[in-house]
Amino acid sequence: MKAGLFREDGFVVAQAERPNKKVPGPAGTVAYDPERMWETAAALIREVAAAAGHPSIRAIGVTSMAESGLLIDPSDGRARSPVMPWFETCSIPQAELVKREIDAKEHFFQTGLHVSHKFGLPKLLWLIEQFPEAFDGQSVWLSASAYITYRLTGRMAEDETLAARTFVYRIDRREWDMPFIRHFGFKPELFPRVIAAGSAVGRIKSGIAAEMGFSGNAVVCLAGHDHVAASLACSAGGDEVYNSMGTAETLVGAFAERGLDVADFESGMSFGRHAFPGRMFWMGGHASSGGSVEWLRDMVGDGSLSYVSIMELLSSTTSDPTGILYFPYLSGSGTPRTNQAARAAFIGLTAKHGKGDLIKAVLEGNAYQVEMMRRSAERICGCPIERMRVVGGGAKNGVWLQIKADVSGIDLTVPNTGEATLLGAALSAGVGAGVYGSFREAANSVKSPVGKRYIPDPDRHYRYGRLYEQGFLALMGPLTGYYESSF
Repeated sequence: MKAGLFREDGFVVAQAERPNKKVPGPAGTVAYDPERMWETAAALIREVAAAAGHPSIRAIGVTSMAESGLLIDPSDGRARSPVMPWFETCSIPQAELVKREIDAKEHFFQTGLHVSHKFGLPKLLWLIEQFPEAFDGQSVWLSASAYITYRLTGRMAEDETLAARTFVYRIDRREWDMPFIRHFGFKPELFPRVIAAGSAVGRIKSGIAAEMGFSGNAVVCLAGHDHVAASLACSAGGDEVYNSMGTAETLVGAFAERGLDVADFESGMSFGRHAFPGRMFWMGGHASSGGSVEWLRDMVGDGSLSYVSIMELLSSTTSDPTGILYFPYLSGSGTPRTNQAARAAFIGLTAKHGKGDLIKAVLEGNAYQVEMMRRSAERICGCPIERMRVVGGGAKNGVWLQIKADVSGIDLTVPNTGEATLLGAALSAGVGAGVYGSFREAANSVKSPVGKRYIPDPDRHYRYGRLYEQGFLALMGPLTGYYESSF
């Protein structure tokens, strides 16, 4: 979890972070404790305020992992369930149930989503089996963002980009799908009011502001889906595609508002309404990007291989492609060919390959997967994607970024905006508090020097292109098909 304090021009005044510790959940699941999550958030705000000299704050924006949520009793604010994280797979059977109950294509046209265990509806169906008593009375399902915002203001609401990730919100009508909610045995009151991005939920409670160590009657806003929030800070006003590199990896782009069609459905992307008025976003996800690097680091280094050591191993390799094909599917494959049965694999190893080659092959395999997403996105946009901005922890690895530039054949830029998601949340709150007149004005207000640029090498691009087309793409189908039929 992170907190940051920014000036109106995007300059970061103070920043802090602490681990968001997982706890054992019901029936062998992994979860987050709501009270601990709130205490961590409050401690981070206090730390930032103290570092900045206890300033006057005009606006607070809260963003989070989009699908994670919990049940709250609105009468007393008591949590009636743990925070169920997006990555918890306990709800896979419930997602399969939902899939059997819907016309997948028609539901996609309404929600912009393909069925997944990540979303709120499968999680709620799992929870009602485990804790039927939690649904007595008037429980409300809140995202992690909405929960923290509720603790700050005492008011419940959901941002549209977060509401959509429940799988029961219609982006075409901008409303909860009441018949669909009732079909699964839930009451419509289970879901809070929905507000547009950049809208104020309320003002911070005066006692909490004093406890946090700052003055001012700050407006508190839901900044929505973390990747959408980040796009406010690093997508050039919504006009450029950006790539977020973390444990998971995403591509996000925007386009003019329109109805979704069959090509969108077949792209494997998810879609939603952007914070920018009249704009929508597409999003592609890959779950095991940085996760693959962490996994291999533990395997080859027995948990003791440092980041510096990884870079030293990479420097011992040549700049040429390794020739090894790594399929980065430790938890199934993502966009555009989603397949939970897919498994990771190395192909093309020889006795001459060492640790550095294996690490580089992992970076290459993830670059191939992102290239697949980029090409799928080009078909949606109807135009080439000739450059991307890159943010996140993985963007610190220059070797990886050069590989991605060589694989894709496009320029990559790492913007000097610091923590893009934090800044995006602040900008969104600034719109809700009237600091900026619009999201466009907010995005244009950020003053940062041009970031580092990675330019593809033509020869390596050609060689990677052959490996991608004749190796990665050609073998992906047989590999995933084998596991799908065997297990």
